[in-house]
Amino acid sequence: MLDKMISNLFGAIFGCKFPKVIQKMINRWYVSYFKIDMSEFWNPDTYESLNKLFTREFIKPRDIDSDKSSFISPCDGTCLSCGSSVGDLAFSVKGMGYSVSELLWNAISDDDMQKGYDFLNLYLSPSDYHHYHSPFDIKIKKAIYVPGRLYSVAISKLKKISSLYTKNERVILECEIENIGKIWLVFVGALNVGKMNFVFDSRIKTNAKANDVNIYKYDNLFIKKGDKIGNFELGSTIVIISPKGLIKYNLSELQKVKFTQSIGKISLLGE
Repeated sequence: MLDKMISNLFGAIFGCKFPKVIQKMINRWYVSYFKIDMSEFWNPDTYESLNKLFTREFIKPRDIDSDKSSFISPCDGTCLSCGSSVGDLAFSVKGMGYSVSELLWNAISDDDMQKGYDFLNLYLSPSDYHHYHSPFDIKIKKAIYVPGRLYSVAISKLKKISSLYTKNERVILECEIENIGKIWLVFVGALNVGKMNFVFDSRIKTNAKANDVNIYKYDNLFIKKGDKIGNFELGSTIVIISPKGLIKYNLSELQKVKFTQSIGKISLLGE
């Protein structure tokens, strides 16, 4: 498919290490063009390829919100939409829906779906920090790789292509918050995204030739709030699905968010 060919090509180009003088010019142009705030990162001249610049890490780690009920943003990005599903229908942007059960590869039973789910869609632009972290203390039960297209996830495309998230390649993490309930973190592939990486399992391969759904199960895989889960090699989207009312979000449409920022509270179910 053309979208995968383009993404593979971009991944190869972005990984190239040009002579230092040329690489500095490329890096400076990219930072200037996308208006990237580099105040928390090393000088653009120090990165040996565009991919290293894309996957840059903080010089100094950000402080994690210590409030036990605080649900933090897993990334830097923009809230495209946040709300409750209507039956099986959630919304990528205003007026454009997608099926929650299709997005999660039928991980939710029909009976549970009737109870309702909340959704949050976070878009990472090419200028954003590209790593993603755990928004809460979680136990990862399984990872599901679902092959698919690599359409752009920019707002302009979301308004044109129905159910885009369910058409694109994605990795679904089925997670459990102890004594609270399940949540799903969905990492959606996109045009020009070289690949998605996950620090806990190198077997998960994205933007690959394989066309099969792959499921990886885990025992005792715990990740603390703020710990790294992985990274995109360019911008993309993270979707969070949770039982209705489990997370009380304090976000508005098109609001910018930062990793470690509190974006909601976990309902402690009776406490």
